Parts: sequence; structure tokens; C-alpha cells
Amino acid sequence: MTAPADKRSLRGRNGIIFALVAVAWLAIDIATKADFNSYQLGQVIAGPFLGLFQFRLVHNTGAAWGMFGDSTFALGVMSLVVCTALAVYLLAIARRANVVEVVGIALVFAGGLGNALDRFTLGYVVDFIDTTFIEFPTFNVADIGVTCGFVLFFLGMLWASRTEGKAPAATAASGASAKPGEGE
Repeated sequence: MTAPADKRSLRGRNGIIFALVAVAWLAIDIATKADFNSYQLGQVIAGPFLGLFQFRLVHNTGAAWGMFGDSTFALGVMSLVVCTALAVYLLAIARRANVVEVVGIALVFAGGLGNALDRFTLGYVVDFIDTTFIEFPTFNVADIGVTCGFVLFFLGMLWASRTEGKAPAATAASGASAKPGEGE
């Protein structure tokens, strides 16, 4: 079991990691969108690269695959709700989250916030990564953060659940004991 001071330092470490990753990813997202949005809509800016993808500017007022077309404001609000829920989860509920979980939450948070900012300020999301080898929606850095972030978050949770089951055996082997509820 972790002591209260260990929990505070873990929460502080998680807060710092969350802030650094989220700010960095959001900055990259904003910078790339600003650069690509300076081109003509539909213009292929570069590529295709290895027959896999090209950079082509698209303005998206809906979600992937044309779902919820012209629902920009509602999707922006939904993104902010999800971002708020993730921040509350990390800071209030998952106080002992591991680094992989924290990085995953930060990426989802930054991606959701980046796309929400586009929706509220531009009325659309700036997408520019266009796959050429399969029919797939054009996407952006924020979308990469959301997708990879969810994968990392779930991998981190899986890792935590696997290592959590081993912790009591290690505590028992060391001869340490804790009262029920202590350190929680």
C-alpha cells in the first residue's frame, strides 16, 4: 500500500506528465492545422508517400465517415464534456494511474480539445492526412492523439490490473503488513 505522501507525489507526477504531454500535443496540433489551413481547400499539398498517404486539406463539419454532418457545435460541446470527464477522472478518481495511462489520457484530452477549438473558432475541423491505399476519412494530429491515447490508456489499465494482482504477494513475501483500508 502507498503512504499518503507517496499518493501526493504520484498525483503531482501524474499532473506534470499530463500537463506536459497535453500542452505539447495541443501545440503540435494547432501548428500543423494552421500551416495546412493556409492552402486551398481540397489541394494536395504533398505526396503520396510510399503509396500510403498524402497531405490534402479538408474542412470537416461532422465526424469521421461523414457521420453527424454539419453538427460542428454539438460535436465541439461533446469533445469538451469528454475532456472534462477525463481530467476529473485523472485528478479525482485515478490518483494512482501509471505513466502509460496518464500519457493516454493526456493525448485524448489534447486531441479532443484541439478539434473542439477548431469547431468553435472556425466552424469546422482542419483535416489533412489522407490515406491513399484504403478508403479512410482524412484526419489530423488531434485524431492521432485521440486514437493512440485511447489505446495507451487501455494498455496502461491492463498493465496495472496485471501488476496489481502480483503486489500483495510481494508485500507478503517482504513481511510487511498493512491494516485494511490503510494507504487508500
